[in-house]
Amino acid sequence: MLLSVLIQASSPNSLLGFLPIVLIFAIFYFLLFLPMQRQKKQQQKMLQNLQNGNTVVTNGGIVGTIVSIGDDDTLVLRVKPDNIKIQVSRSAVASLVSGEARKSQ
Repeated sequence: MLLSVLIQASSPNSLLGFLPIVLIFAIFYFLLFLPMQRQKKQQQKMLQNLQNGNTVVTNGGIVGTIVSIGDDDTLVLRVKPDNIKIQVSRSAVASLVSGEARKSQ
């Protein structure tokens, strides 16, 4: 009987045992998952707002200017210096080159 009283007294509250795990998940959510979701939303917004004349960088590192946008989510890019035109998927665009960066080139 004394042994059972000691075991019950030494066992921590189960709620307090889960508290560190809950805190770790909260930290992961705010440090990893939330910024990733924001970045994904910004990328989708950028892809939807692409227009003719924008200078973009593809996932493969190709820098080009959008000449036309197809109905099937394809883009035709003009790549310098030989003004070669290539067709890429809209999802292949990694980033939009800002206007300040274009003026300095």
